[in-house]
Amino acid sequence: MRDPYVVLGVARTATPDEVKNAYRKLARSMHPDVNRSDPRAEERFKEVSSAYHLLSDPQRRARFDRGEIDAQGNERTYRPGPGTGGFGFRSRRPAGDRGEGFKPGAGFGEDDLFSDMFRRASRGAGDANGAGAGLRPQRGQDAHYRLKVSFEEAALGCTRRITLTNRKTLDVRIPPGWEDGHTLRLKGQGAAGIAGGAAGDALVEIGVREHPVFRRDERNVIAEIPVTLREAVLGARITVPTLEGLVTLTVPEDSNTGTVLRLRGKGIPAEDAVRGDLLVHLRIVLPDPADPRLKAVVRKLKDPDVDPRTKAGLI
Repeated sequence: MRDPYVVLGVARTATPDEVKNAYRKLARSMHPDVNRSDPRAEERFKEVSSAYHLLSDPQRRARFDRGEIDAQGNERTYRPGPGTGGFGFRSRRPAGDRGEGFKPGAGFGEDDLFSDMFRRASRGAGDANGAGAGLRPQRGQDAHYRLKVSFEEAALGCTRRITLTNRKTLDVRIPPGWEDGHTLRLKGQGAAGIAGGAAGDALVEIGVREHPVFRRDERNVIAEIPVTLREAVLGARITVPTLEGLVTLTVPEDSNTGTVLRLRGKGIPAEDAVRGDLLVHLRIVLPDPADPRLKAVVRKLKDPDVDPRTKAGLI
């Protein structure tokens, strides 16, 4: 491998921050994911990562500067050789250092932008003689996705098709009763593992769109349904929406705003529990535009003996 200072384009007097900044700049431009059409991109990225691995370690950098190890981190020993006054250099890997390769994430925090790049580079960190063969298997990273579904789809369950980052398509089954923010885990559908490690998972976060009529209360569904004054006073048969379509509901006589009518078994299904109910909250609406005949009738009505606000304990 070339001189690590030359590879990173820094002086031998460069500070650790200067070395790290040079690596960041090169890693961003040379990463294989950014240069998919360049077959040599991975090799160049490995060389940059190997150079940084050596120079980011103060002890290894000092030993390299003293000529004790080569650019690959191998020990240098003397041997007789022609034209060298009886001495020459030879690189030797100590027995305890075989297969060391890269230590994934060396010099980085868990949240560092380039920690993933550095881990991926570790797959090819060894030399042509298999120096990286001793890498420990590492599990691949999880892939994160977000899927938007309707209120009805989340309540009743559905199957949706998603496209993964590797362009593979999967049919994802969302169980009945799924709530906003819940996450599905698809085993083995994340990034590939390193050195024979298991693949990561795909985590699909479900987002539930708001519904213009329905809202959820645990296993029950609440719907506020408008009724006319005539329907509320005299009673009526009205059509109301449910998760599975329209049904007919009887409004009793003398119903009021806030009256709750329960449709059993029309709420959120559950695989391990009794299905919830649909709770219909009635809301009386007056004619629009106003009907002068209604005003005439109301004027003839006797005022109530008790103020409704007093009865409700508001005043």
